[in-house]
Amino acid sequence: MAPRSIATGTISFGLVSIPVRLYPATQPSASISFNLLHAGCGSRLKQQYVCAKEGVKVERDEMVKGYEFAKDRYVTFTPDELRALDEIATQTIDIAEFVPAAQVDPVYFDRAYYLGPDKGAGKAYRLLALALERAGKAALARYAARGKQYLVLIRARDGRLVMQQLFHADEVRPMDEVPVEDAQPKDTEIQLALQLIEQTASEAFRPEQYEDAVKARVEAAIAKKVEGQEIQVAAPAEPAAQVIDLMDALKASIDAARGESRRPPRAAPPPAATPPRPGAPRARRDPDERGKASSRK
Repeated sequence: MAPRSIATGTISFGLVSIPVRLYPATQPSASISFNLLHAGCGSRLKQQYVCAKEGVKVERDEMVKGYEFAKDRYVTFTPDELRALDEIATQTIDIAEFVPAAQVDPVYFDRAYYLGPDKGAGKAYRLLALALERAGKAALARYAARGKQYLVLIRARDGRLVMQQLFHADEVRPMDEVPVEDAQPKDTEIQLALQLIEQTASEAFRPEQYEDAVKARVEAAIAKKVEGQEIQVAAPAEPAAQVIDLMDALKASIDAARGESRRPPRAAPPPAATPPRPGAPRARRDPDERGKASSRK
């Protein structure tokens, strides 16, 4: 089922305007979420706001928004004042510049949206996508929506356009804030690491090969609960602390990867020994074979 567009916009590409539609690129609803219930009766719980000073429940119409500029000191804003500060939603995706696509650090990536051409914009849409791919560039643009101004990156992928919402520079922490021990590996260790990378490398990125094992376990546990079954909870095993030599670990990893690649493929079991798939019809036995089996008995 094709996704429904969630918004419309217009890419401003020089003097060219490309009407587009925005589609969600991810499916957050695919994750499993739980509700908070009252343990006594199993009913859903409602969220309430309570005044920390007076201890009384506060209704929505009694709330105001405030900014804490010092400890326990706030300046408040009315809804009209906040609306006046909102960015006017022009729905224009205004390209500011083109940058090398490979130099955009993914740490800046936030949400992603697929862009599709609106009516009559197919040729201009394809033009921008092909031009970006051949140039190896991506377009940095500004996009105003929902009262905010977003920094976005428009990049080409397989002849189509993806709009990647970006974090602003002040929203990304400097990497040098992370302490890293100044320890330089030896050249032999680097060569072994490169050899290990080469042995376990793939030609393409195939995320469909990796399943969310935790989600599968949760779904199985939910199914058991729905059927009235109990779940046996085992205590998690504590991992044993190990101190290993880096060279030994690299060599062992390479040997393991080499053995895995040289392992001959397993012989396929005979058809009769293969268990039928759930819901699949069972294969019928040949009448002559049944006769031979009964005569042997």
